[in-house]
Amino acid sequence: MGKLFDGKLVFTQIPLLLKYLPVTMELAVTAMIASLILGLLLALVKIKKVPVLKQLVSIYISVIRGTPVLVQLYVTYFGIPMFLKYINFKCGTNYNVNGVAPIVYAFVALALNESAFNAEIIRASLESVDKGQVEAASALGMNYFQALIRIILPEAIVVTLPSLGNAFIGLIKGTSLAFVCSVVEMTAEGKILAGRNYRYFEVYISLAIIYWVITFVLERVISYLEKKLRVPEDAPALLDIRDTEVE
Repeated sequence: MGKLFDGKLVFTQIPLLLKYLPVTMELAVTAMIASLILGLLLALVKIKKVPVLKQLVSIYISVIRGTPVLVQLYVTYFGIPMFLKYINFKCGTNYNVNGVAPIVYAFVALALNESAFNAEIIRASLESVDKGQVEAASALGMNYFQALIRIILPEAIVVTLPSLGNAFIGLIKGTSLAFVCSVVEMTAEGKILAGRNYRYFEVYISLAIIYWVITFVLERVISYLEKKLRVPEDAPALLDIRDTEVE
């Protein structure tokens, strides 16, 4: 009988897993950027109370927040090819459905999932900006878009930094589920390595160490940026925005 636990293997597996860190970070960064753009649009629709769209956005956010990200990954993985086949059938096109890279499915699912949460974070931060400043901008001849870019967003970013930082950390950990879309990132490579040597416990300990180090470093960076930007202590608490009720 071999060793019950091989501590040395834990550290020898880390370099092998780190080879796939770029895939993990690429997926997390691109999904975060896309989710921020979409989240801002969703937040503006709710703030401006656009008829019909506001109700549709509320339903979208409720559905995304009310279903597991794993289920959303599966729906995207199987749903996008079906949709493309339908487009081919209706439009007479011949798009190669099998040519879509697996990482695209994971990107779409994670970006859509994160956008629902970021929309509420962004909405709360935009509404926290003093209305007097917006009125002053309007008095100076600025339209809402100009005020948004020059006044509202710069202040909102400072307030929402901790929440968005935590969201990004959560997104990095969420990429560990991308293996269900056939994406070979760190967790998927860990499953492959463990399947070869049957040392599942040691490999997953290695993964845990890597994710913990990434999280620790990012938390320190976010904390530094908070102090650098001097986020006021009485700023609206947005860290628990995921538990808020969708309006």
